[in-house]
Amino acid sequence: MALRKIATIGHPLLRERAREITREELARASMQGLIDDLIDTMRDANGAGIAANQVHEPVRICVIEVADNPRYPYKPNWPLTVLVNPSTEAITSETFLNNEGCLSVPNLRGEVPRHTGVRVRAWDGSGKDVDFVVRGLTAGTFQHEIDHLDGKLFVDRVVDTRTLCTWADFERFHKESFVVRAKALVARYGH
Repeated sequence: MALRKIATIGHPLLRERAREITREELARASMQGLIDDLIDTMRDANGAGIAANQVHEPVRICVIEVADNPRYPYKPNWPLTVLVNPSTEAITSETFLNNEGCLSVPNLRGEVPRHTGVRVRAWDGSGKDVDFVVRGLTAGTFQHEIDHLDGKLFVDRVVDTRTLCTWADFERFHKESFVVRAKALVARYGH
């Protein structure tokens, strides 16, 4: 297990678009090792996902997984998904307000409008094409991680800055109402 140091807000690498990689690069032991490190680092930090530029590697790779996550107990489980050179395309104009946090923005949360359905195109960790639709609360997670690869943080998408709060104040004042909204979204879309 190799844990990587997570870059935090203010680090210039988080504001740059990560570069696409080739299948030949992906096949290298160093890239496969990076994927393993991303998984280990995400799991160790109780993240729902992490992008390569968050661990100081400016390449278009991210991983997403939710498995009874204690940091996000309201998020439905999602199997480990490795995305290489991913893109998303909104398949609906409907949005929801997702109260988001981030491993690179410690101790801060805020409400971000996210599409309720997106089409994801990428390669998996072995370089095979993947093309699928994700909906509901989980769609927000995919949009968040792919935003990282485009040099965007969730704070850039917060429309009403009055929703910004610490994790402690989210737990104290806002979590209950957000969980009600999140559960309704999960009930509607299944994830």
